[in-house]
Amino acid sequence: MARSWTPSSWQGFPAAQQPEWPDSGHLDRALKQIASYPPLVFAGEARSLQTALGQVASGNAFLLQAGDCAESFDEFTAVNIREKLRIILQMAVMLTYSTGVPVVKVGRIAGQFAKPRTSDTEMIGGEELPVFRGHMINDPAPHHEARRPNPDRLVQAYHQAASTLNLLRAFTKGGFADLNRVHAWNQEFVASSAEGRRYEQVAGEVERALAFMRACGVDTETNNALHQVDVFTSHEALILGYEEALTRQDSLTGGWYDCSAHMLWIGDRTRQLDGAHIEFLRGVGNPIGCKISKSTDVDYLLSLCEILNPARIPGRLTLISRIGADIVEETLRPLIRCIRDAGHPVVWACDPMHANTFSAPNGRKTRHFDDIIKEIVGFVHAHRAEGTWPGGIHIELTGDNVTECLGGAEAVMSDDLDDRYETVCDPRLNARQSLDLAFRVAELIRSNN
Repeated sequence: MARSWTPSSWQGFPAAQQPEWPDSGHLDRALKQIASYPPLVFAGEARSLQTALGQVASGNAFLLQAGDCAESFDEFTAVNIREKLRIILQMAVMLTYSTGVPVVKVGRIAGQFAKPRTSDTEMIGGEELPVFRGHMINDPAPHHEARRPNPDRLVQAYHQAASTLNLLRAFTKGGFADLNRVHAWNQEFVASSAEGRRYEQVAGEVERALAFMRACGVDTETNNALHQVDVFTSHEALILGYEEALTRQDSLTGGWYDCSAHMLWIGDRTRQLDGAHIEFLRGVGNPIGCKISKSTDVDYLLSLCEILNPARIPGRLTLISRIGADIVEETLRPLIRCIRDAGHPVVWACDPMHANTFSAPNGRKTRHFDDIIKEIVGFVHAHRAEGTWPGGIHIELTGDNVTECLGGAEAVMSDDLDDRYETVCDPRLNARQSLDLAFRVAELIRSNN
């Protein structure tokens, strides 16, 4: 029999990757303040996402989960939010048009403010400093006071998430996401690229399809599916006090939901079966993701599925593989096979970013576009070999013209990294690279059908 669960039961378990807050009273006041605020999302929205992910689990839809590696307090503008949404919409259109299946759009946005770190400290200019853990914890400035965890940042994270969600809802329901705007979504620097020109061809075909529908008597002006989209939010549920403060009991079902985002995931560093993160997330009704890596074995994965989705609800659990381009197919196949044979209705998604990170000659952390594509290819081939559906991709990207990841159609070289290396943590694909990736993935999935 499953042990009882409450929103605070995680506190009786070892919790990895938690900051060392210097003042517990200050932390308690900040969390009580957040707990008094309205929810950021609603239980019904989380259930809608789970239903959509259930279609992904059954092979009838595709998951696109994308956004910043870590959101920044310093770059919080309506323009930045719009550009992130724009590239997600562009990628979704290309994937939908090319694969013929609906694309479930989930942003790493409105809550992705904290990051797990390998070490508690780092050396900067010969001085050992506490590591930067994301803007909801501390500041990246290289001095001790800035790196001191500050609970007021948790409150700021809530308010920024609320504002971001407000803008997302306005953009997705207020006309920006209208399919009639497929040409308008193309940014100037993207439109002038090879990827942008290819996108324009797809946009033209979409417009001709809409014109054909109108000519056949279909009212495209009043069809909400053509004018509005659902874009759900997600983040790594890392700082458990913050997540607990935003957990609410649904008045309709009586179930508990973490109302900080529609979907939460557990990272590779915090997925201990007897750890606090799994304990917390097993009890909320949201769709849950969990990162898995080359160290994941069959027994662990089966136990994980039984803990996080004992009722075997389609769409409840997404397994996000981050394995490495050279070994993904051989590593993943036994894991896919065991989950398939056990009858667990999971969504399989590929994170091709994190296991392919390395340091460039100038010391910049980076990833190569070719490695990212290679991991996705291996992911798809593994599923093809096991007769299962390669359900989606989990990508770190930005709508800006940054130079953080190497390669792509208009190759970013090592010497280019310093031009616009703007991430606060991990390197992201820029808009051109993201469009290129969407085309590659669409062709790969289409060839699998």
